[in-house]
Amino acid sequence: MISYLVFIGTLTAIYAMLSLGLVVSWGQAGMVNLGLVGFFGLGAYTSALLSAAGVPIGLGWLAAILLPAAIGVGFCLLTRTLRGDYLAIVTLGFGEGLRLVELNERWLTGGSDGISGIRAPLKDVLGSLYPWAYLLAAWAMVLAAAWVLNRMLSNPFGRALRSVRDDESVAAVAGKSVLRLKCQAFGMGAGLFGLAGALYGHFTSYIAPDIFVVQLTIYIFLAVTAGGYSRLAGAIFGAFAVMTILESSRFAAELLPSLSAVQIASLREFSIAVALIIIMQVRPQGMFGLRNDRSGVPATPSTVPGPAASGRPQMRTGR
Repeated sequence: MISYLVFIGTLTAIYAMLSLGLVVSWGQAGMVNLGLVGFFGLGAYTSALLSAAGVPIGLGWLAAILLPAAIGVGFCLLTRTLRGDYLAIVTLGFGEGLRLVELNERWLTGGSDGISGIRAPLKDVLGSLYPWAYLLAAWAMVLAAAWVLNRMLSNPFGRALRSVRDDESVAAVAGKSVLRLKCQAFGMGAGLFGLAGALYGHFTSYIAPDIFVVQLTIYIFLAVTAGGYSRLAGAIFGAFAVMTILESSRFAAELLPSLSAVQIASLREFSIAVALIIIMQVRPQGMFGLRNDRSGVPATPSTVPGPAASGRPQMRTGR
């Protein structure tokens, strides 16, 4: 049971890292990225391939941040004229395109067989303590990323991002470089997705294209929505919430013995859908809500349409 909890705790940290990346690009800059799983897989494959080539794992993790970040910036430049639902559709296609490359380029990625035997950092040295050490290391990275992001988003850079999210035209009139800010946010988010992929690959020692599917994107959007789409603390809380829903549904087999294994698996997906509907109906601003930058009081949703036509409440000011 302890080993199971350690495993789930590490996966929760990886989900939290993905959620932090989505908060930056979606919650702070207003860009809906439905292709996050593509950057997640890109980071995993980058680190795994470099590790297999003998590159130190630390450098592989750094490359897993920089390569997705660079591709994210380039993608943002190519899609600079797209907004809202159009951007969401293109990012979804981009993420699926990356997965198809991983599936078909067998000479590089192993195709559907994936890559196995990925080196784990210090596993031979730590022995039985390795799962605990990896758990602590993963959460240390999550907390460090949250701390750095909090410092960045609390200064004028963060306020400029939120001005772009709320109204690009007003931000441009105020002298903000809208394209530069959006590329920075998208690149930062992609870098965090890539780091999460590297953490996943070296933790499980195996990656394959069928791991990086759209369902994971839904899980992360649910996590961010549950916590508050623009709040860093909400991203971490949401990761815990989603993992609790997913794993608690595993025990439905004991309560409902008449269900088959396929039905139990479907029940997990159904529970996620129900949870998302309930959250959007009961508390669409998330558990942590939004906060006014100056006063610290909760911000109230505005009915004025914003640039991010993603179905979420638009805010005049807030974090």
